[in-house]
Amino acid sequence: MKEFSKEVYINWFENMTKWRRFEEKARSLYLKDKIRGFLHLYNGQEAIPAGFTHAMDMSKDKIITSYRCHAHALAMGVTPEAAMSELCGKATGTSKGLGGSMHLFSKEHNVYGGHGIVGGHIPLAAGIAFADKYFERDGVTICYMGDGAVRQGTFHETFNMAMNWKLPVVFVCENNQYAMGTSVKRTTNNLDIYQLGLGYEMPCAPVDGMDPEKVAEAAFEAIERARRGDGPTFLEVRTYRFRGHSMSDAEPYRTKQEVEDHKKEDPILIVKHRIISNNWATEEELDEIDKNTKEYMNKVGDFAENAPYPEEEEIYNCIYSEPNYPFLDKLEN
Repeated sequence: MKEFSKEVYINWFENMTKWRRFEEKARSLYLKDKIRGFLHLYNGQEAIPAGFTHAMDMSKDKIITSYRCHAHALAMGVTPEAAMSELCGKATGTSKGLGGSMHLFSKEHNVYGGHGIVGGHIPLAAGIAFADKYFERDGVTICYMGDGAVRQGTFHETFNMAMNWKLPVVFVCENNQYAMGTSVKRTTNNLDIYQLGLGYEMPCAPVDGMDPEKVAEAAFEAIERARRGDGPTFLEVRTYRFRGHSMSDAEPYRTKQEVEDHKKEDPILIVKHRIISNNWATEEELDEIDKNTKEYMNKVGDFAENAPYPEEEEIYNCIYSEPNYPFLDKLEN
């Protein structure tokens, strides 16, 4: 695996700060009623995409995730302008404004969603991995899910098939300790979620999700196992979200003190501290990066606000993968 060099850490700081500032700008646009529907922010969980993309082969590995998907899309190379436009329902978005916040998708960048149904994307991950294995493409699929999704039947059915067929997929539970407003403690007798893999004899492990180094190490081992043909891995990446489940969440289920305590292990602060302690950059230089990123995100917000909405005719496109689908001819006749 690549070393955790100065360049890696500076890149992590720049990217994680970009993802955080993107989410804060999205929050601002939501409050201005420029983004509609639901909006799920990723603040506090940035070490996960930072670590995984460091371990992935970005040319052939793919991701699929749930509705808390903005940072994952950006980490895979989707531009902030395209992502923010999609959130605002604009024609310049990743899906021409037809997907929105919960359904970011980019075939170009190997991002297969963004899915609004809890656990619904888990079997899709197995399908993507099966295709890679069938066509001998040597790619690995990373399937992110929340802790609430592991209660779904599709989770267990997929694990069984993935192990039977030794599919090249890494299942990642982003355990931020709350499924909407329900704590993990209230939904399970076993708080070690990663042990759910044991019933399928799937390699599994807990991971410190606030440290991108530890995430990257675990990710690399799991990805390489899948690429060798040894099958899937299940990682429980333990993290914490600093914002509510969505923008409509008043957070009555946890105290402000609990959130503040967890902010002391903010992954961006961890990266910042290591950079400074290794004399790779000064605090002033890092603050300048953050300042420039914030200014850039303001421009991203302006771009999305001023971008055009899709034409009305667009609603009839993107329905069939084949432009001349036979069923359309039957309708016309």
